Amino acid sequence: MSIPSKPVLLTGASGALGRVLTRALAEKGWTLRLTDIAPFPDEVPPGASFEQADIVDRHAVARLAEGCGAILHFGGVSVERPFDEVVGPNIAGLYNVYEAARAAGARVLFASSNHTIGFHDRSTTIDSESPFRPDGYYGASKVWGEMMGRLYWHKHEVESVLVRIGSCFPKPVDARMLATWLSYDDLSRLCERAVLADSTGCIVVWGASRNSRMTWWQGDDRETIGWEPKDSADDFADEVSGKLSGDPFVERHQGGAYVAIDRSA
Repeated sequence: MSIPSKPVLLTGASGALGRVLTRALAEKGWTLRLTDIAPFPDEVPPGASFEQADIVDRHAVARLAEGCGAILHFGGVSVERPFDEVVGPNIAGLYNVYEAARAAGARVLFASSNHTIGFHDRSTTIDSESPFRPDGYYGASKVWGEMMGRLYWHKHEVESVLVRIGSCFPKPVDARMLATWLSYDDLSRLCERAVLADSTGCIVVWGASRNSRMTWWQGDDRETIGWEPKDSADDFADEVSGKLSGDPFVERHQGGAYVAIDRSA
């Protein structure tokens, strides 16, 4: 079992995915520094420490990242919200994370999103170089994050793995997720490979499991880190294949319900 030689900082540790990653990586013996604006709701596992902090606090982020070899950045606003709620954590906070990574010489895994490309039609296939088409302020903030990753790679040689997460839940809950679902185990393995890979540069990985209905997203850099998903939403097809939104506009676009939020008629 491989263990990083330096601590790994996990932002957004108190969120659903942060808690999943905390459990999975702590079980592997990783030394984790956990942080979130909210208290950590579980018992902090052996080998981990938690500090409540706001990623908008530049000095706190820099101090937490000092001596770390990687930052798993899952902090910030994780759903569509008004611009004023998104701009602080997802714009300024993301800058603070990359500045901290530059100072520490740390690699970043940035939890990006399928909502960076949500206005692409489901009838089309796109790859990691296709144009961004964000479906809201949240998606636009993730575009910013990916652009910061590219900037910090080209200018400062800070490595990044930009993971465009589809729908990461215990199981799919509707028909769209038969294409976009990412299992918790596949996410954990992806993060593990992103940290342990010898080198990454700045790469994009589609965050979806081995779903046969995933025909929208093709072509990424997963081979660079040696990750292949093992789970599949296909096992849940009978349960959720009939669960549609009923909105033709939503069903047309890859971003799902986000494309309709605050949409002008």
